[in-house]
Amino acid sequence: AAERNAAAEAERRAAAERAGSEQARLAESARAQVALLSRQIEELRAQLGRLTAALDQAEASTRERDAQILTLGARLNAALAARVEELQRYRSDFFGRLRDLLGDRPEVRIVGDRFIFQSEVLFPPASADLSQPGQQQIREIARILLDLAQRIPRDVNWLLRVDGHADRTPIRSARYASNWELSAARAIAVSQLLMQEGLPPNRVAATAFGDNQPIDPGDTPEALARNRRIELRLTDR
Repeated sequence: AAERNAAAEAERRAAAERAGSEQARLAESARAQVALLSRQIEELRAQLGRLTAALDQAEASTRERDAQILTLGARLNAALAARVEELQRYRSDFFGRLRDLLGDRPEVRIVGDRFIFQSEVLFPPASADLSQPGQQQIREIARILLDLAQRIPRDVNWLLRVDGHADRTPIRSARYASNWELSAARAIAVSQLLMQEGLPPNRVAATAFGDNQPIDPGDTPEALARNRRIELRLTDR
């Protein structure tokens, strides 16, 4: 019995030693894992810090770039406004001199930024051949423009637009199939004479609207006459 008790006691001690050894091993493994996790956490914190710093720098660069864009935009708008204002001064001068040249005539008038000639002032009915009085008036306009062009700064990109308009009465002509073609031919005729008189081709544009932009919605002969017109616009390109 004593021997059995001694053997059992020895077995318990051995089991206790094995359990203690296993606990010690587990504890050491846990400490190693905690140390590894701590290092990984520190590395992640360091990476997060670097990313945060990079993000802050990028945001600062973006704010600076946005500020520069706003500044450049403001400068560009100011420059464009100055050019528009400068061109407006020359337009006022041009219209003023045209008014002095042509006098106070109901068939020639200024509306907004347009100088308007009723077609009969320049052309015979249903024709795109300038009349002799019409040619003389266009030559006078060319002379004014050439003088004005000498004073407009080179960096003001101006353009004289010659717009042809017709009324909505169906045209009866073997030469022109529609009012749009007639309005185009008239605008081209005026533009060609301006260029023949010395106006640079890159400063003249001929456009045609036919009867699509009436200024008088009526059907009376007077309303139709107002819609048959040539408009001059001194504008920017």
